[in-house]
Amino acid sequence: MAVIAVFNQKGGVGKTTTTLNVAASLALLDRKPVVIDLDPQAHVSLALGVRHLPGNATTAAFFRDKVPLDSVMRRLANQIRLLPGHPDLSKIDALLGATPGVAATLKRGLDAALAWEEAPILIDCAPALGVLSLNALFAADRVLIPVTADFLAIQGLNRLDLALNVLEGPLKRRIPRRVVLTRFDEAKPQCREALASLKSRYGDNLCDTRISEDPALSESPAHGMDIFAYCADSPGAHDYRLLTMELLSKGFFQ
Repeated sequence: MAVIAVFNQKGGVGKTTTTLNVAASLALLDRKPVVIDLDPQAHVSLALGVRHLPGNATTAAFFRDKVPLDSVMRRLANQIRLLPGHPDLSKIDALLGATPGVAATLKRGLDAALAWEEAPILIDCAPALGVLSLNALFAADRVLIPVTADFLAIQGLNRLDLALNVLEGPLKRRIPRRVVLTRFDEAKPQCREALASLKSRYGDNLCDTRISEDPALSESPAHGMDIFAYCADSPGAHDYRLLTMELLSKGFFQ
């Protein structure tokens, strides 16, 4: 199984949008992806139309009650398999933060319940470097980092890049990562400057594909749809198709 953490410590950069629509694009290619929602806001679950679940039917039960991960998996009509999030995830730091070895909890759970899985597994992380995000990073083979062109988002990216370098020590392995620029508008000087800066710092780790600013990307979750179900001919759908194909061609999901 290939486990991909989609993470940035800065909110509002398209993390959930990217998880949702890369997974949907993979599903259209018959890759039958698994999405794990580790954000207490449960936004990717909401965007997939999964709402009003009790905590014991979500990833919160895995951390809190040690239920197997596959027992909370839901198979959706669009061929995505979802392990839903829940607001109870916000309590995990307080409940488990002092537990020895807590950062490896998700890794152990994946090995126990989904070791047979050949399809890509995408983790939508909380926008903070706490117990849940550390679990995602420890479990992940690779990290996909969405970032917008604004100063604070790029600072968050740079801090995360340094944190990943530090984590490589305890993990005793490199953490491959790719950066994708979202909400991009070629006409804005700020976007062009951010692109040049990111190319200079991250080189080949910056995706060639950029995700356009597209209202349909923010509208689709309100309808419980991915961008392909909501508006398949939109710029956002086009860009997420290209991004998925680029990541596949680079072996990111292997």
